[in-house]
Amino acid sequence: MIRVLVTGSTGFVGCRLLKTLEKSEFEILVVSRLPHPDHETIVCDLGKEQVPESALETVTTVFHLAGYAHDLHDPSQAEHLYQTVNVCATVQLAELASQQGVKHFVFVSSVKAGGSAKLGCCMTEEDQGSPEGVYGRTKREAELRILEVGRQSGMSVSIVRSSLVYGPGVKGNMRMMLSGIEKGWFPPLPEIGNRRSMIHVDDLVRALLLVAIDERAKGEIFIATDGQPYSSREIYEAMCHVLCKPVPQWHVPKLFFDILCMVHPKVRYKIKKLFGDECFSSKKLQSLGFKAEKSLMNMQD
Repeated sequence: MIRVLVTGSTGFVGCRLLKTLEKSEFEILVVSRLPHPDHETIVCDLGKEQVPESALETVTTVFHLAGYAHDLHDPSQAEHLYQTVNVCATVQLAELASQQGVKHFVFVSSVKAGGSAKLGCCMTEEDQGSPEGVYGRTKREAELRILEVGRQSGMSVSIVRSSLVYGPGVKGNMRMMLSGIEKGWFPPLPEIGNRRSMIHVDDLVRALLLVAIDERAKGEIFIATDGQPYSSREIYEAMCHVLCKPVPQWHVPKLFFDILCMVHPKVRYKIKKLFGDECFSSKKLQSLGFKAEKSLMNMQD
């Protein structure tokens, strides 16, 4: 019986990972602030406590999804929390896993750890820049430190940098946009030719399971996308289709959004995210045999 430990099991991706693991003959242990109704739970708040040493004694594989990722315009107010959860808790868990003989440690990071996207090209794992923002910086620091834990201990550490995740139950800005289109207040976006990489939550789960068993993934970082970059307009139209709403044949001019950018820094930040060019390549992950099975049209499936 393979015993796996999952952190972040109540999150968007974590819930889908658990459902997939439940279909196989895995013995599942979760780390959570509250007891899980269906699985053995190590009750622990990673922002305040350390995982007990005995928690990983018989664990074979760790899937570490827990992290602090709030989309804040000024996250400096929560700098300590980012450092504590994204770095300290991750490193402590990896060190404990190596000490207890865990074979595989899979860490869910973010493309933001690779630095700012480059206009006009799809970034790879080799295009490592300086991460912008406390979220990207703490994810990158955690990556470097747990890779070192793996090198020193021999434990297989694999890192998956996820692009923007979509799928049923999506949260954050994607949920707000979807809700806005459904209710009729989100404006039809113009086609400006930008490219944004994304991945369906179920394909991301498949990627995590793949790197957990493929020996070629040891000590490596992989970017996960569905292989199809989308423009903001294409994302808007896909959301209209999944909501069974007609796609407007008109759009709000980009100039309107440029003017809005001058209103307030927070508005400028949101619009920059909406129209930004963030393209990434998942060819390295595909070299392991990964192929996305879903597209943006499966957002609600």
